[in-house]
Amino acid sequence: MLVRKPRSARPEGRPGRWRIAAVVAVALGLTAGSVASGADGDATRQRPAPALAAAVPVERLAAGDLARGIAGLQRHLTDQPRDATGWATLGAAYVEQARTSGDPTRYSQAEKAFGRSLGLRPAARNDAALAGRAALAAARHDFGAALDLADRALRVNPYGERALATRIDALVELGRYDAALDAARLADRRRPGIPVFTRYAYVLELRGDTGGARRVLLRALDSAYTPGDVAYVATALGRLAWSRGGFKEAAGHFATALRADPGNVPAKEGRGRVHAALGDTARAVSDLEEVVRRSPLPGQLAALGELYETLGRRDRAEEQYALIGTWTRLARANGVATDLESALVEADHGDTGAALKAARAAWSQRRTVHTADALAWALHREGAHAEALTYAKRAAALSPGHRDASFLHHRGMIERALGDTAAARRDLRAALALNPAFSATGAREARAALSALQGES
Repeated sequence: MLVRKPRSARPEGRPGRWRIAAVVAVALGLTAGSVASGADGDATRQRPAPALAAAVPVERLAAGDLARGIAGLQRHLTDQPRDATGWATLGAAYVEQARTSGDPTRYSQAEKAFGRSLGLRPAARNDAALAGRAALAAARHDFGAALDLADRALRVNPYGERALATRIDALVELGRYDAALDAARLADRRRPGIPVFTRYAYVLELRGDTGGARRVLLRALDSAYTPGDVAYVATALGRLAWSRGGFKEAAGHFATALRADPGNVPAKEGRGRVHAALGDTARAVSDLEEVVRRSPLPGQLAALGELYETLGRRDRAEEQYALIGTWTRLARANGVATDLESALVEADHGDTGAALKAARAAWSQRRTVHTADALAWALHREGAHAEALTYAKRAAALSPGHRDASFLHHRGMIERALGDTAAARRDLRAALALNPAFSATGAREARAALSALQGES
């Protein structure tokens, strides 16, 4: 098997604009406060945090550890402002904090930190800053630049973990799945470890090999020993199980992640989705509300909004959807390409014309299964059903074997609109069989459409 254990352990009504802005400001303000004082508040000020070392895997640190590490590194760089590696490490930590907290203003801070690093040590000898810039480009969804920067970093240091991992991410998000598999194999030979294993698993999942993906992740979990690594891999296993309708298995993995890192936001989100799938809506709402307080990102906001919709709380749902728009504007102001997220949210909960415009823009930049599906769904919502089916088929052709309940739901609804009742029944049934809780509102729509189709037959 290509995965190996590492040789040694590593270390009600639509809310007003003021309400929307306040919620985002509170969420982002908490993030900024955690950087200044750490997760332990006054206790952290009394006990200065150590600076992050260059080798620390910031992508898998617990949120409190990341905040404390950033605070320590900021103090270190105040005393040692010519530490090029320290500036690159700080930039990488800001990228990760933006990704996990939902605060895109961190991206601009990261860009400045990488610039400081490269000003002190040129690119020809500074793979850490190049790899950090690659990760920043990927976080901003500029995957072409991410790929170029990762390749440049690897010419300096062929064994750099962050560059190897980002190269896989970029190839996946550009729709170059065969090349992504080759990149994962190369990274596994050069630098086997948690970041490579989890990405390897995702490439296998996209190719339809969910059994292989699960085996890779289980081996990765076996090799994880830090709380951050355990939480990171267990969450990936939970998401994989949830996507296949294995809700009890998913619950077990998310519980493992939260035992290791009780504050892990992705694991708490996963647990909330499992609660919703199993009918425990009170606990689902509780988990997802906490998630969006701490990380108001589009996917999480949409999940909570859709859950509110199914509970008849339309006002609260509208608030979440409006917050997505606020986040999108803030993200764009900080260099993030948000077309894919905008297309999906607008198609389901907003302006279908805007959804189509965003989906076409996303497709022009990266031709992946996800952008093809988003364009298909936006076209359907605008009434262009025949063209929509072309892109739904394109999504299936881009990654044969890959099955996603949302994609099947979208295709089934498009086929129904075109009058192909047999195909619509087939795909809607398949969506609900694969994951009957893939989306609170989407699954409800699929069941209603299937019931109507069965009544017509």
